[in-house]
Amino acid sequence: MFRTLSRPDILVTTLAAAGILMVTMGARQSLGLFVSPLNTHTGLGITTISLALAVGQFTWGAIQPVAGAVADRYGSRAVLIGGLLVLAFGSAITPFMGSGFGLIVSLGLLSAMGAGAGSFSVLIGAAAQRLPVEARGAASGVINAGGSFGQFIFAPILQRLIQSVGWMGALWAMAIATLAALPLVGKLAGGPPPHAATTGNEGGLGQAIARAMRDPSYLLLHAGFFTCGFHIAFLVTHLPGEVDLCGLPPSVASWSLAIIGLANIFGSLYAGSCVARYRSKHILAAMYASRAVLIIAYLMMPRTEWSYYLFAAGLGFTWLATVPPTAAIVGKLFGVRYLATLFGLTLLSHQIGGFLGAYLGGLTLVSFGDYNWMWYADIALAAAAALVNLPIREQPVVRQLAPA
Repeated sequence: MFRTLSRPDILVTTLAAAGILMVTMGARQSLGLFVSPLNTHTGLGITTISLALAVGQFTWGAIQPVAGAVADRYGSRAVLIGGLLVLAFGSAITPFMGSGFGLIVSLGLLSAMGAGAGSFSVLIGAAAQRLPVEARGAASGVINAGGSFGQFIFAPILQRLIQSVGWMGALWAMAIATLAALPLVGKLAGGPPPHAATTGNEGGLGQAIARAMRDPSYLLLHAGFFTCGFHIAFLVTHLPGEVDLCGLPPSVASWSLAIIGLANIFGSLYAGSCVARYRSKHILAAMYASRAVLIIAYLMMPRTEWSYYLFAAGLGFTWLATVPPTAAIVGKLFGVRYLATLFGLTLLSHQIGGFLGAYLGGLTLVSFGDYNWMWYADIALAAAAALVNLPIREQPVVRQLAPA
C-alpha cells in the first residue's frame, strides 16, 4: 500500500487529508462522552440530548453533498477552512446552551455542519482529483484511517479532561484542537488539481446527479450505507449509556471508543488495499455480515470490562472501513469529477440512518429501560445490508459517446 504512496507529493496530499479528518471525526465521534455530564448539568433529559445529537447526525450527512458540490464547483480550500471554523465555534458555544433548542443549534447544526464540511466527501474528492488512479484506493484507506486515529486519540483525552477540568473545559479544548488543523488545508487544497481532467460527455453537476439517482447499483449502495449509519450513530451516542447500565465505570466507554478507533486504523488500511484486489461489493457484504455476527456474540457474552474491549476491537475493524470500498464503487460508476457530490449523497443516506440510530436509542432506553430492541434491529439491518450489496454492478456506467 505505502509503496503506491511513495512519491512525496502524493504522500503529503494523503496525510494532510488524513490529518484534517483525524480532527473532525475525532471531535464528532467523541460526543457521546458528553451525554451524561450534559444531562447532569442541564437536567434536559436523555431524550432531549439524544435528539440534539440525532439532528447532528442528520446534519452531518445533509451538508456532505452540499459541501461536495461547492468544492466540485469552486474548490475545496474555502469549504475546508469554513468547516473547521464552524466546528470550533459550535464546540465553543455549547457550554452556554441551557435548552434543548440551544443544543440543537450548537451540536446539532453548527458543530455537525463544520465537521461535515471537513469530512469524507470533500476530503476524498479533493485527494482523488490530485492523485493518479493507481494511488486512490490506498490513499482512501489512509485518509479513512486518519478519522479512526482521531477517535482513538480524542476519546480518552476528552474523558480525562471531563474528569479533570469539567465537560465545559473539554469542549473548549476540542475547539482549540480544531483550529490547529487549519494549516493542513493548504497542503491538501493548494493549487489546481492535476488529475481532475474530465471527458466531454460528463455534462454538468445536475446531469451527473440525475444519472446517478437512476442507477440501481447506486441506490443499493445507499441502502447498505444507511444501515452503517444507523449502527455507528447508535453506538457512538449510547455506548456510554450501555456501559453505565452494566455498572461499569465511564472509562470503559471511553477506552472502548478508543479501541474502536485503533482497530479501524488497521481495518481502513486493509480495506484500502483490498479495493485494488477484490470487488468492493464483496468487501462491503462481508463487513456488514460480520457486524451481525459480532452483535449476536456480544449479546451472549457476560458484561465485563474485557468483553466490551473485545467487542470494540471486533467492531472497530469494520467501523468506518466501509468508506474506501463505498467511495471506490461511486468512483467506478461515475468517475471522480463529481465524486465529492455523489459520495456526499451516499453519506446523506448514511446519516439518515444515523439520525434514527441516535434518536431511537434514546427513546428505547426511556421506554424499556435498556437497549435490547436496538441491538435486535442492528442485527437485522446488518444482515440486510450484506445482502443488498451483492447485486451491485461495479463496472463504469455506459455513457453515450459521440462518434470520433
